[in-house]
Amino acid sequence: MTNAPTPPAMVPTSELDEIRELLEQRSAICFDVSRERFFSNRVNQYLAENGESTAAGLLSRIRSSNTEYDRFLQSLLTQETSFFRYPDVFRVVERVVLPALQARKMWDNPRTLRVWSAGCSTGEEPYSIGMTILDMLQLPDAWEIEILATDISRDALRTAERGIYAGRSLSGLSPDQLKTHFSPSGAGQQVKPRLRKLISFCHMNLAQAVYVGRMDFIFCMNVLMYFSEERRNSLLQSFYDTLSPGGYFFLGHAESLKSSAVKFETAVCGDFQYYVKPTGALREPSVFGKEL
Repeated sequence: MTNAPTPPAMVPTSELDEIRELLEQRSAICFDVSRERFFSNRVNQYLAENGESTAAGLLSRIRSSNTEYDRFLQSLLTQETSFFRYPDVFRVVERVVLPALQARKMWDNPRTLRVWSAGCSTGEEPYSIGMTILDMLQLPDAWEIEILATDISRDALRTAERGIYAGRSLSGLSPDQLKTHFSPSGAGQQVKPRLRKLISFCHMNLAQAVYVGRMDFIFCMNVLMYFSEERRNSLLQSFYDTLSPGGYFFLGHAESLKSSAVKFETAVCGDFQYYVKPTGALREPSVFGKEL
C-alpha cells in the first residue's frame, strides 16, 4: 500500500492571526472567522509552493518586500475570471444601461461615458465592458469613453495592461468578437488598440481615499466580500457618492445590499438584480473612500 503524501504542517493560530492582522492593516481586507478554513488552507498552500517552512519566515518576507506581499495577497484573492463571465450583467448593460445613457446624454457636449471596474483582476471584465460599449452604443467614436480599471494586485494589472489572453479565459467570446477586438499573438490573442485605449489600469487600494470623479456605472463584482461589514457599508456609500444621479451599480450574484443603509433603488432584468442611484440624488462627488 502506498502512503499518502504528508500534508504541510498547519500554521499555528497565533501566527495566522498575525498574518491576518498585517493584511487588514495594509489592505483593509478581512479574513474573519467565517473564512478561517479557507484562509488557513491558502496560507499553507503558499508556504508549500514557495519553499517556506514557517509562517514566521513568510511574515518576514512579506514585511520586507512589497513584491512578495503582492504575490501573497494575490494568492489569497485569486478568482477565476474570463471574458463575459456573468452574461446576465452584460445583458443589463446592453439592454438597459447603454440605451438609457444614450438617451440621457445625446445632446451633451462633450458626450462622455465613464465606467469603473473596481477589482478588475487580470482585465477580462473591463475589456468585456469596453467590447459591449463599442458593439452596442450608437456611434461610439462620437463619445469620450473612459473605463477606469483598478485592482490591489500589481501582478494582475501587469497582465491586464499586456492584454494578451489564451485558453479558457477566451471561451466567452464569439468568433465575431475575437475578429473585431483581438489580433493573434503567438499562442494567444491580443486586445486591439481601439479597445485598449478606452481603459486606464490603475493600482488602487479601495480602503484609501482617492478622487475618481463621477461615474455612469460601476462594476464591483465579488470584491466587497473581502471586507468587514463596517468597511463594506462605508465603501458602498463611497460608490453611491461617486455615481452620477441615475447611475448603475453592479455586485456579484452572491452579494446584496440587504444590510446596507445606502439609498440605492433596486431593479431587476430577467433573473439579475442590480442597483440604481436615484435621479434626484444631487450630492456632489467626493473623494472615494474618505469616510473609511
